[in-house]
Amino acid sequence: MTGQHRIVVLGAGYAGLAAARRLADKARGAEITVVDSRTHFVERVRLHQQAAGQRIPAWDLRELLAGKKIRFVRARATELDTDRKRVVLDTAAALDYDTLVYTLGSSADLDGVPGVAEHAYSVSTPEDTARFTAVAGTVVVVGNGATGIELAAELAETQPDSRVVLLGAAEPGAWLSTRAQAHIRRVLARLGVEIRSDAKVIEVTAAGVRLADGTTIESAATVWTAGFGVPDLAARAGLGVDATGRVLTDSSLRSTTHPDVYAAGDSAVVAGPGGRELRMACATALPTGKYAADVIAARLRGAEPRTLRFRYVVQCVSLGRRDGVIQALRADDSPASTVLTGRAAAWVKEGIVRGAAWAARP
Repeated sequence: MTGQHRIVVLGAGYAGLAAARRLADKARGAEITVVDSRTHFVERVRLHQQAAGQRIPAWDLRELLAGKKIRFVRARATELDTDRKRVVLDTAAALDYDTLVYTLGSSADLDGVPGVAEHAYSVSTPEDTARFTAVAGTVVVVGNGATGIELAAELAETQPDSRVVLLGAAEPGAWLSTRAQAHIRRVLARLGVEIRSDAKVIEVTAAGVRLADGTTIESAATVWTAGFGVPDLAARAGLGVDATGRVLTDSSLRSTTHPDVYAAGDSAVVAGPGGRELRMACATALPTGKYAADVIAARLRGAEPRTLRFRYVVQCVSLGRRDGVIQALRADDSPASTVLTGRAAAWVKEGIVRGAAWAARP
């Protein structure tokens, strides 16, 4: 590679940091700049712990990236000019790029149900979580996916005097095996969590939530974990996106409409085994961030990039600090028969979370 190729990475979450770290190792001679609106990398998969009052690790992004000679700019991208190959920032000078890595991640979807944006809390970002403080009385957690389950368990374990209600339209952990679902329900019940698996929330108010069956559940605080959205920057810039605004990519994670843009993590549509779209997860962000970097580095050398080989191995759900579920997965992401539960599962989950943070940090 001759000359200095300018690579801008938008977003310093798991995918963005993994991509930047790999690029620093493999795209020798390139000028790499990471842009993020935050000064610190916070483990997103621990935000439910922070919401329950626990301290979680945070690392200074400038210090982390300096060790790899990666430039860091604290700013928010407000506009993407794909014709001029320029990123416009809110608090810094615009950045020109030769290659852009789009890893802006996701946040809570607060617009789908009336009252959510005005009256509900979220734990999808550090800023959201900082708004939520321990309350006396009923806490209603809406959404019984992994985030809702983990948050409800954490709150019930750390705040035993509070009433915690978990609402969802399906059984908690419905995408897991029957054994895993049974363990989740058993532990939540032991912790005192009230489970409603037939509840559809149609409105959130200052006093609680209103359900489709006409009933109302009063709450001192409502936390919304049902669904995620992505920034609209790519859509506004004219990149090919799906209905939710995620960047459409080819088999090498290159934008289907703009060949100098690559996308990874939650903000990208990535085809997995059998053409099935990979889900939003840390387990998706890390390998796709690394793979995007591998492809870019290979093409800068004039080489043909390797094919993405991807499969999920396990899915981890924590149930407080002393219990959990580790669900083995088949290649198509469906649950296998092997399930680890209890304290051993909690230890394994903690090890995986620590390993993910280590893998992302440059």
